[in-house]
Amino acid sequence: MYKSRFFYMTLLIMSFILPFSAQGQQNIDTLRFFQPAPTLHKGRFYKALAFSTTTYTAFSIGLYRAWYSQFEQEGFHFFNDWNEWQNIDKYGHLYTSYFQGVLCYKGAKWTGLDDDDAILTGVVCATLFQTTIEVMDGFSSKWGFSVSDFAANTVGISAFYFQQKYWGEQRILFKVSSWPISYSDNLIRDTEGNLSSSINTRANDLFGESFAGRFLKDYNAQTIWLSVNVNSFLPDDNRWPDWLNIALGYSGQNMFGGFSNTWTEEDRSYVLDPSNDRYKQYVLGLDIDLTRIKTDNYFLKSLLSVFNIFKLPSPAVEYTSQGEWRFHLLFLN
Repeated sequence: MYKSRFFYMTLLIMSFILPFSAQGQQNIDTLRFFQPAPTLHKGRFYKALAFSTTTYTAFSIGLYRAWYSQFEQEGFHFFNDWNEWQNIDKYGHLYTSYFQGVLCYKGAKWTGLDDDDAILTGVVCATLFQTTIEVMDGFSSKWGFSVSDFAANTVGISAFYFQQKYWGEQRILFKVSSWPISYSDNLIRDTEGNLSSSINTRANDLFGESFAGRFLKDYNAQTIWLSVNVNSFLPDDNRWPDWLNIALGYSGQNMFGGFSNTWTEEDRSYVLDPSNDRYKQYVLGLDIDLTRIKTDNYFLKSLLSVFNIFKLPSPAVEYTSQGEWRFHLLFLN
């Protein structure tokens, strides 16, 4: 759902800031500040706890007032949105809950919590963030509590938990890539045969016109990736670069409605012709695990951890649900 994407991005920013929230200790050496504490650092812990609690409360209230309060409310109910947007949204929930768990875990390690407590922190924080959205959905007349969204959240959090618990590292990452698409301004006909709109007009109405809006909302422009660190599954004496991953991506194209390419615009009804059929994309490409780039600079390590949730463009092979194979020197979407 569209409104969740904005909240996801704010959580990303929060997850980056949380471990390094303004301590104001300008006399502390930068590298030492960003270095995880070897044991529990009470000063860091209580400041991070206060910051995260305040941030969660502020964003929960802000999200409700800015979004949910604009729509009618009713008793808690369920909503089946399975197959909406060809389930790109479900993969988005999996991805978001996963990286929230990872980043909150790293924030907890920064305060000096031991590994088990840090893992628990990641699980609890990710579950709290995601479930808050689902519960708000449950009281909204426009939507409802989505069991499939909740299940996707659970899978993402579990992917973080089991890897960190039993491997002590994240060997299989979930990432996202999103690149703007230029939609056609050619006029299209409504169901009465009048030339009165365009694909670009529909895209602007659905996704907005700004870069940020398109990045967050346009499912046609997004690909969700499963990025596997090959080196971690091979013998220690292998020559596969530690930072080079193999990535599997899933995306879709020509989606101009949740379930179908039909809509109403200024009392006119539109149904796209077969040349704009929706289809799915399955992509195999290369990726870089930024957290495995060797550096002793803890500030740089922190930045790399944050930006590691994004998939960088790379050579890739694509197969579509229409039966087409495509090779990309740099796959964008």
